[in-house]
Amino acid sequence: GRPLAHYRRNAQPELAAPEARLIRDGYRFSLAQLDVVHAVTLDQRLLGFVAMRVSLQQFYLRLLRYAALTLLVVIASLFGAALLFRRLRHAVNQAQSHLNYLAHNDSVTSLRNRHAFNEHLAHSLRGADQVNGTVGLLLLDLDNFKAVNDTLGHQTGDMLLKLVAQRLAQGLHGTDILCRIGGDEFAVITERTHKNPDLEVVAQQILAALTLPFECGAHEIHVTASVGISRYPQDAGDAQTLIRNADTAMYHAKDKGKNTFEAFSAEMDLRAQKRRMLESALRKAVANGQMQLHYQPQVDLHEPRIVGAEALLRWHHPQLGQISPVEFIPIAEESGLIVELGQWVLRTACRQAAAWHQAGLGPLRIAVNLSARQAKDPNLLALVTQTLRETALPARLLELEITESMLMENVDANIALLEQLHQLGIHLSIDDFGTGYSSMSYLKRFPIDQLKIDRHFVRDIPGNGDDEAISNAIISMAHSLGLSVVAEGVETAAQQQFMRAAGCDLMQGYYFARPMPAEQLTALLHEHAALQQPQPAHAA
Repeated sequence: GRPLAHYRRNAQPELAAPEARLIRDGYRFSLAQLDVVHAVTLDQRLLGFVAMRVSLQQFYLRLLRYAALTLLVVIASLFGAALLFRRLRHAVNQAQSHLNYLAHNDSVTSLRNRHAFNEHLAHSLRGADQVNGTVGLLLLDLDNFKAVNDTLGHQTGDMLLKLVAQRLAQGLHGTDILCRIGGDEFAVITERTHKNPDLEVVAQQILAALTLPFECGAHEIHVTASVGISRYPQDAGDAQTLIRNADTAMYHAKDKGKNTFEAFSAEMDLRAQKRRMLESALRKAVANGQMQLHYQPQVDLHEPRIVGAEALLRWHHPQLGQISPVEFIPIAEESGLIVELGQWVLRTACRQAAAWHQAGLGPLRIAVNLSARQAKDPNLLALVTQTLRETALPARLLELEITESMLMENVDANIALLEQLHQLGIHLSIDDFGTGYSSMSYLKRFPIDQLKIDRHFVRDIPGNGDDEAISNAIISMAHSLGLSVVAEGVETAAQQQFMRAAGCDLMQGYYFARPMPAEQLTALLHEHAALQQPQPAHAA
């Protein structure tokens, strides 16, 4: 047949009559073109056909563009993913590097921290074993650093630590490793060679480096340190023992008065073992009934009579015998056992004071010492209140003694605590006055009733003009503030006469009585009560 109509674009060839098969099938597809034919019939008679031919060139061009665009997108995506992966890997590496830095370096001073210290020490010991060498360890602790934090704030404390670290680093040998291993503790690892100075010389250099004051903002701060020295393998066979021995030597330096150094010795190890043994025994002492309170009378010479007593803790060990408070109280403080001991002392002393009060042997005020840890105990106020209620002791007959240096550790918190105790009616006293660094401006803020002149100012009276002047000044100042004064450590008649002439209100010391068990003081109180009874008139 022939086409009923024919239309073609400019460049397209004329469409020939389709083949019979094409008319029958309706389409033909090739890579270059697509032919579509539709027969036109009438009464089953073919009249003609409708044929369409489409070139696939544009389709392929468009498909190619799509493919190219898709390929471009894929390549860009892969490149972007690679770039993103590279950036992520870089970020991860940076994070790992930063974490590794934080894991091995101190954030305040940028020195190696305790973790890095342990690694370096272990490495140094292995190296010493290989060459039959020696490793020295110096541990140093800044003296009284806590007072800086408490009075000037942690920001100033951190600034001081940073400056101390810089100065220490400048003064050390190039191969020495300086670390900060605690709050105010530093360590120096030094591998001993013939070129390195002796450890004692290094310790002296450390102390000398701290001689000049540090400028921390508006504050000029003087710092000293206590240094402990330990050697491997002479003093220890492993890292932990080496550290423990250096730590033992450091505390011996502190006990000697601070701002000095000590090298470890076997004798120190024996003392350290005894210290650990005492701490272990101390944990069971109260439960085993080994603790006892002795009471030292406080005397008012103007009346004269016993008006109070200070409760003093005594420890009698079944094997070791009587153990001095000078020996076990510091152990109790450092181990935290002082809180438990303090609770026992408070309850026992109040119970005994209540017994004296109910027996009519008074009024007798009982003085109990508060430790620094007890003063920071959030349960202290509740403990005191409960103890007074349980023992039925009037609050006015309880006196709590707090040292001057302890009061200055955290002034605002201590003022709040003292005000709460004062509201209960408790008598408050500053113990060892004159040995700390409180000022008149602070003294006026404390709700206290009494000052105790430290025994060091009484010991050389009369004869020491400075101590006499200090004692007179304390008594005069206290009275001007409406406070009473107790002189402790009065041991001679001359000391008693001086204090009485100076206007001191109360005294205690061996001149009047030594600390004694409750039973002995009870007998003494009965004796004094009998002496003060009015005597019957004799018949003429």
